Amino acid sequence: MQFIEQKFNIPRMKGISSKTTEEHLKLYAGYVKHANLVLEKIKELKQDSEKNAYALAEINRRFGFEFNGMRNHEVYFRSFEDSSTPLATSDTLAKTITEKWGSFDTWLAEFKAIALTRGIGWSMLYYDPVSKQLLNAWVDEQHFGQLNGCQTILALDMWEHSFVADYQPSGKKQYVEDFFANLNWKVIEQNFSRAISK
Repeated sequence: MQFIEQKFNIPRMKGISSKTTEEHLKLYAGYVKHANLVLEKIKELKQDSEKNAYALAEINRRFGFEFNGMRNHEVYFRSFEDSSTPLATSDTLAKTITEKWGSFDTWLAEFKAIALTRGIGWSMLYYDPVSKQLLNAWVDEQHFGQLNGCQTILALDMWEHSFVADYQPSGKKQYVEDFFANLNWKVIEQNFSRAISK
């Protein structure tokens, strides 16, 4: 069964240009395409797994990169759909963040600081269904640091392709601010609701 490229209803955004979004979506489509190609290649190589042992090992490593790149971008792009909407203080997510961090602003400052980590990767808010708590984390590239078994609630792409054309490298901090200005928190709340109901 093939992975399907998702379509997103993304409005015009503050700071993040339509051109950047268009190019970024092409990159996402590439992850979907390559995740499918890697699976096809694995199937082919497995026909003689002994002879192709080295190639299989390497392409299996590659699969995590392509697959996580696909899924991380789906969370990222969905968070902009329809229109920017604030997080209501009465929502379960807002209450849970406040319970853990003391206030929404304290959580937000921590999350933004993680986003400004040097290098390329993702700033993530996860829900751990085992300990039943929210966790902030940095993920290098797409696949080093993903928290095993956790559900992604919020994903902020900090690869340079997501902001350099609009902000230049020195504008990374403003990109993070604009990311939050453009968020549809209803989508993020739905991510959280699904995670806690599993």
